[in-house]
Amino acid sequence: MEPTKGPSEGGLNVTLTIRLLMHGKEVGSIIGKKGETVKKMREESGARINISEGNCPERIVTITGPTDTIFKAFAMIAYKFEEDIINSMSNSPATSKPPVTLRLVVPASQCGSLIGKGGSKIKEMRESTGAQVQVAGDMLPNSTERAVTISGTPDAIIQCVKQICVVMLESPPKGATIPYRPKPASTPVIFSGGQAYTIQGQYAIPHPDLIGCIIGRQGTKINEIRQMSGAQIKIANAMEGSSERQITITGTPANISLAQYLINARFRDVAAMWNDPSSMTTS
Repeated sequence: MEPTKGPSEGGLNVTLTIRLLMHGKEVGSIIGKKGETVKKMREESGARINISEGNCPERIVTITGPTDTIFKAFAMIAYKFEEDIINSMSNSPATSKPPVTLRLVVPASQCGSLIGKGGSKIKEMRESTGAQVQVAGDMLPNSTERAVTISGTPDAIIQCVKQICVVMLESPPKGATIPYRPKPASTPVIFSGGQAYTIQGQYAIPHPDLIGCIIGRQGTKINEIRQMSGAQIKIANAMEGSSERQITITGTPANISLAQYLINARFRDVAAMWNDPSSMTTS
């Protein structure tokens, strides 16, 4: 890509494409009622904002345009997410405000330049912007891209994105990039005793340890899954003489799909932690 000089804020006006990875609930926030929020973002920033189709728990949001329009679009997204955090806190007992978090999808061939020799570049970004920046060690499934997670205040995130854009322009991707495409949520899998259980919408949990892992300490994990998915999740008490407990998920198809995906991801993490090959059986 050849940078095109023009009358821009930094003396360099370059057309760039930045890809973001978002959960369904985040995408819903960006789209807004009847698409009003994303329409406003497009009009006010001047950037092209496209959202990948499909009933997937994750979606790709692509922002294209001259650098100044991209930064405006990022600012609007970051401030919208902060607004969502403030609104959700009014209904929760939490006192400290969590940071805004955005996930960029970056060709793996550019990640070395973002990290810098001995981690010097990423350290410089953290120190100069105040944002936390993390580059995933593994590539996203079936792609040559990695997730770069940025979290902090909206202002810190915007400054950080500006610095990342400069690095990406100075170090273009090498070779062909296979872009990450999120897959639709698969039917949830429950691992236990060498068997896998799959039930659509409702779960039969034959292992008492698993349910505790899903709920988390003082309900932290299940509340996190409720908040991220927007679905209602109810956990029944165990029947007498049985350790089985049933989880019922209700909500829109997209909310249920995301809740199932998050619960399934949690099961996989737990199964991996147990490191028991018999618990890793899948159907």
